[in-house]
Amino acid sequence: MAPSPRKPVTAADASTRLSDPWRVIGNSVRAGYDTGSMARGVRFLHRIAQEAEIADHHPDIDLRYGTIHLTLSTHSAHRITEADVGLANLIAQIARELELEPLSTPEARFDVAIDALDIDKIRPFWSAVLGYKQLDGDARDLEAADLVDPAGRLPAIWFQQMDSERSERNRIHLDFWIPHDEVEGRLSAALDAGGTLVTDEFAPSWWVLADAEGNEVCLCTWQERDDKGYVGA
Repeated sequence: MAPSPRKPVTAADASTRLSDPWRVIGNSVRAGYDTGSMARGVRFLHRIAQEAEIADHHPDIDLRYGTIHLTLSTHSAHRITEADVGLANLIAQIARELELEPLSTPEARFDVAIDALDIDKIRPFWSAVLGYKQLDGDARDLEAADLVDPAGRLPAIWFQQMDSERSERNRIHLDFWIPHDEVEGRLSAALDAGGTLVTDEFAPSWWVLADAEGNEVCLCTWQERDDKGYVGA
């Protein structure tokens, strides 16, 4: 018997079953292709739309001149499911038929993390100023976010609880999600460019890096994270 399309899939399982160039990024799977022209991109998009309607499951699509970027996640479950893996592999097959090449730089995602002593007090401000919606309960835990762009285009915001004031570090940092097999090269490039490794205590889930002035960024992957959700960096 075939598994239910909405059955959750762990990041590790999805990673082994996805066709190239699809990669697990947080609680979604992503891929990008070089179409070479808007016309070829529209043709590709049309084929994807046909299959998505049949599957009753739809990717987020960013079509630009010469490129197309795709994201799949089951929004009702706030995580990856069988439907995402199945449609991703079908899209990869369509791309091969159209002789489209994957983009040379793998897909990624970044979130903004804000350290706070009183999260409930500052959350409404950030929601109001950005026009973001608040997530609650399981949705917040599984998305690893407190606030999200209603249109799904801008970075998510999450708040990290502080125990006391800290003057020695920034209160806002970026979480940059990349494919797990890209981390080694990205770490090396960042260190060669003058960065420092603040800590690898939480690797391979995330590494904390800083530039020459101490501004921090976390390189994040799906690895060794709680199956119940994606704990932020």
